[in-house]
Amino acid sequence: MATRFELEQQIEGLLDDEIGTIFKDAPFRVALVYPSPYRAGMSSLGFQTIYRELNAREDVVAERAFLPDEPDLYASSRVPLFTFESKRAVSEHDIVAFSISYETEILGLLECLDLAGIPFRAEDRREGWPLVMLGGPLTNANPLPVAPFVDLMVMGEGEELIHVLVDWWREAKDRSSFLADAALLPGVYVPSIHGEVLRPIAQVDDRKLPAYSQIITPNTELSRMHLVENARGCHRGCTFCVMRRTTNMGMRTVSVDRVLATIPEHAERVGLVGAATTDHPEINDILRAIVGSGREVGVSSLRADRLTDEFVGLLKDGGARTLTVASDGTSARMRKIAKKGIKDKHLRRAAELVRDHELKVLKLYMVFAYPEETDDDIDEMIEFVGELSQICRVALGLSPLVAKKNTPLDGVPFEDTKVIERRVKRIHKELGRSVDIRSTSARWGWIEYQLAQGGWDMADAAEAAYKEGGGFGAWKRAIKKYQKTKLPLSRPENERLTPGAFLSDAYSAGDGPEAVKNRIA
Repeated sequence: MATRFELEQQIEGLLDDEIGTIFKDAPFRVALVYPSPYRAGMSSLGFQTIYRELNAREDVVAERAFLPDEPDLYASSRVPLFTFESKRAVSEHDIVAFSISYETEILGLLECLDLAGIPFRAEDRREGWPLVMLGGPLTNANPLPVAPFVDLMVMGEGEELIHVLVDWWREAKDRSSFLADAALLPGVYVPSIHGEVLRPIAQVDDRKLPAYSQIITPNTELSRMHLVENARGCHRGCTFCVMRRTTNMGMRTVSVDRVLATIPEHAERVGLVGAATTDHPEINDILRAIVGSGREVGVSSLRADRLTDEFVGLLKDGGARTLTVASDGTSARMRKIAKKGIKDKHLRRAAELVRDHELKVLKLYMVFAYPEETDDDIDEMIEFVGELSQICRVALGLSPLVAKKNTPLDGVPFEDTKVIERRVKRIHKELGRSVDIRSTSARWGWIEYQLAQGGWDMADAAEAAYKEGGGFGAWKRAIKKYQKTKLPLSRPENERLTPGAFLSDAYSAGDGPEAVKNRIA
């Protein structure tokens, strides 16, 4: 059994390695909670952005908490989940704000609520409990399975809405009146009022871009790296992706100067992140400036059809040792279904660039198990990846298709797990000697699918699965017990992204609920 002192010492070790941590005090307190361990949470650009955004205010302090690496240490010692900065219990904050990226993080959210001593269900939290809210990438798709556990959600981009909600909650007479007011805000979803009908997705004013790191630490998946987005959203139309152009109104690029201005002097590594980083029209200028400053650089979301000799050369000069691209289809026919726009020639050229620039490996990510996929498509993939492995070393990542709400593939059934496992086994047999193959679990992919396609019924299933230990068997039993007939995700018919300027102007003017309600009307 760990003591509180020992738990605090673990956190102090992480804090000692951070640069950019904000320590302050203020009358209004927000606990930002990430429902995965620290290594994952501190790689989240949105999480860090809200941390900096709130702490820029004199009247608010935002502190971080994460799903512990060993939750049992907290449970067995009866120490409530507490924040990193002040070691104050999460439950003692005015707002507890979760950021959630993936469906399966719902168990982490329940674990954090449990460790904090906060009732799971919003309906069980009366006056005196902190306001529990949620944001993050999952709100772009289907956050309904999480809805019963939170008082409200910020749908989409929250850099502006968070200020309005903080001000209104601080001045609210009671929880019910606050929720009634908040429910009127575009981009805010209040489950107790809106039911299983989601709200439009909020978009901030472009003046708030780019998001960038507040804290640099070696103890993350992206060690010692300053993260900054050079663009937000995507202008492409991949059928499996929730960040496609129809859901986020396309790609909004950030100027070279604004990207570079975010980089602190102490940053030795810079990561450009976003859904379509390589589509930035001045991507080479950004890379050239970063590499020219003596820093290492990394880029997410590389598209094989955007790779050039100069681009890969800049990555190599910036410390890259691998090149990661996505095929997202086992054959040309499957990539056509995905509307990925990637052809064999693009992937072959990527392999040649890895070879020519003496990089170590080409990492190729592959979504498979699309509707209509057959063994012939698998044959084509095996033959082609084998060809690539003759050009350079190849590492293949396999993930079964999990159809998401708010995409063209919404409603496509999950492939039979036995079929998936048989195909993965065959790929290993044919390519395993020449290609490093990693595949995600078909069984856990099935659980992700049930959550991605579900509604509030999956909240019941998640709570039951959590109480039974969260294993696959517990999930399977809970889903079988609580799953209802899948219904289409209900959204407003004339869905439009929230004009960020409206929220920005309302906040700047100090508008209270009544004034904003009049403006909405």
